[in-house]
Amino acid sequence: MVRKGMVEAEGVIEKILGGGWHDVKLDSGAIVKAKLSGRLRRFRIRVLAGDRVRIEVSTADLTKGFIVYRLG
Repeated sequence: MVRKGMVEAEGVIEKILGGGWHDVKLDSGAIVKAKLSGRLRRFRIRVLAGDRVRIEVSTADLTKGFIVYRLG
């Protein structure tokens, strides 16, 4: 279920940045900075470079988003 005002996309974690941020390269080729969403943080699910993830990108700022699901 996508939140209001968000667009869902899939990509691969390129780099882990400081402060909980990750660089995600989308299937379209764009690079987005993303943070872990609440459930991933709450259950301490680890996300490493090279993992495929599903993210929700804000329509207001297409360069930032939330990682909502780890595909593996």
